[in-house]
Amino acid sequence: MEDLTGRRLVVVTGASSGIGLAAAVDLAYRGDQVVLVGRDPARLQAAAEQVREVSGERPELFRADFAALDDVRGLAERLRTAYDRIDVLVNNAGAIVLQPLTTVDGFELSIQANHLAPFLLSNLLADRVGRLVVTASGAHRSGRLDPDDLNAPLRRYRPMSAYGTSKQANILFTAEAARRWPDVGAYCFHPGVVRTRFGSDSRLVEWGMRMLPLLRSPEKGAETLVWLAHQDRSRLTDGGYYHDRRLRRPLRRAADPQLAARLWAASAKAVGLPG
Repeated sequence: MEDLTGRRLVVVTGASSGIGLAAAVDLAYRGDQVVLVGRDPARLQAAAEQVREVSGERPELFRADFAALDDVRGLAERLRTAYDRIDVLVNNAGAIVLQPLTTVDGFELSIQANHLAPFLLSNLLADRVGRLVVTASGAHRSGRLDPDDLNAPLRRYRPMSAYGTSKQANILFTAEAARRWPDVGAYCFHPGVVRTRFGSDSRLVEWGMRMLPLLRSPEKGAETLVWLAHQDRSRLTDGGYYHDRRLRRPLRRAADPQLAARLWAASAKAVGLPG
C-alpha cells in the first residue's frame, strides 16, 4: 500500500454495511478522516461505532436516499457546507433491484441509485474532490445500456440485466469523468462477488448471498477500493477499471468513448445539469 499524502478526508457512500463499511473501517484504521453516507439512520449509527472503535474518533454522518434526487442535492449542499476539500469521494452506494420499480424522479431504480445519483453527487462536488473511486462490477457484462432510453430495463425486467446496465454506466462514467476533469483522478473497480446485504428484500436471495462458499467477505471486496483511495496517482491509469488491484479491460462496449460521452449528456439532462 502506497500512501504518500498523509491523512485524507474520504467520503464513503453506502457506508452503513458491506463493502462501504469495510472500506470505511480500514481507511479510518489507516488514519484517514472518514465521512459516512447511508440511507438507514440506525445502521449508519452502528457503522459509526465500528469506525470509532478502530480510529478513536466518531465519524461525521450524512443520511441520504439515492432513490430521490432531491436527497442527493441536499447531501451535496450539506457536504459543501461542511468541507472545503474532499480528498476522495467513494461512490459505492447501490442496489440490486429484484422487480421493476420507478423512483419519484421517474427512473428505473437501478439506474438511478447506482448511476444517476452518484453522477449528480459527483458533478455537484467536482470542484472540491481530489479523487473519485467508483464501485463497478464484472456484472457490467450482462448490461444493455442505451443512453437514449435509460428506462429500457423496465420493459421485460430482468434484475441482473438492469443491475449490469447500471454497472456499465459506472465504468463509462468513470472514464468520461477522467477525460472531463483532468485534475480529478477517477477510477472504478470490480470488488468480486461479495457477501453483503444485496437482495435483502428477498429472503431467498439474501440467504444465497450469505451462504454461497465462493463469496468474498466485505473486507476482501473493499481491498481494491482502499488501495485506489491511497495509491499514488502516477501508478494508476486515469479512468481505469481495476480488479484485485490490477488494471483490467472491461467489456468492449463499456470502454467505448463515444458511448461514454452520450451517456454523460443523457445523464446530465436526466438530473437537470448542463451537458
